[in-house]
Amino acid sequence: MKHFPLDDLEKAIGHPFANRALLEQALTHSSFARESPKPIGDNEQLEFLGDAVLQLVASHELFQRFPSYREGELSKLRAHLVNARHLVHCAQQLQLGSYLRLGHGEEKTGGRRKSALLSDAVEAILAALYLDGGLSVARAFVLSHVLEPELERLSGAHGEVLVNDHKSRLQELLQASGRPEPRYQMVGEEGPPHHRTFTMQVLVLTPGNETEFATIASGNTKKAASQSAAQKAIERLQSSGSHG
Repeated sequence: MKHFPLDDLEKAIGHPFANRALLEQALTHSSFARESPKPIGDNEQLEFLGDAVLQLVASHELFQRFPSYREGELSKLRAHLVNARHLVHCAQQLQLGSYLRLGHGEEKTGGRRKSALLSDAVEAILAALYLDGGLSVARAFVLSHVLEPELERLSGAHGEVLVNDHKSRLQELLQASGRPEPRYQMVGEEGPPHHRTFTMQVLVLTPGNETEFATIASGNTKKAASQSAAQKAIERLQSSGSHG
């Protein structure tokens, strides 16, 4: 297969490599290295380093963006953002399959389209960027190609990645203390059609099915507002010690 010029890939990545050999190694699968007449490095070690850089950059970014999130919520969101499916999508956007250096066997079995090879190549390229340009260059790549597109799709701080998280936790707390399920109601809606704000209320009931208290929160989707209201209810239950 005819390979695309690496200049094009550097433009897509947004970084001209001072050491082009790093980029070439990031694109070299072990099958190609094994078949090479002279010893060359493959991308497995770079993949290892790239995974660590990705975790660090994602962790730092989420830590700064979501100061109200607990450790478990941050971990869940990070796992969602850096999973293999998103890395494969990133690879497809960059057309990485066209740049991979594969052995004959991998070439014949469609290696350029294999999810594992594509996601590994993204991590290897991230390591190459880190080694060539430092953490700021690697961070720019992660933000632009991995984190931002998905965070934008999730529409803000209480995006759908955590849907059912606070709501499920609230329901568990109420069931454990013999209370009925919480009740969710939309109590407000405002703003233009392309930028609506929804306000949701959650009612926490006593074991006798009477209203114990209510919490209210707003968001740019009903789901997001419901999640925020449920989170507030959990905090109130925990602070009062009345969750059983």
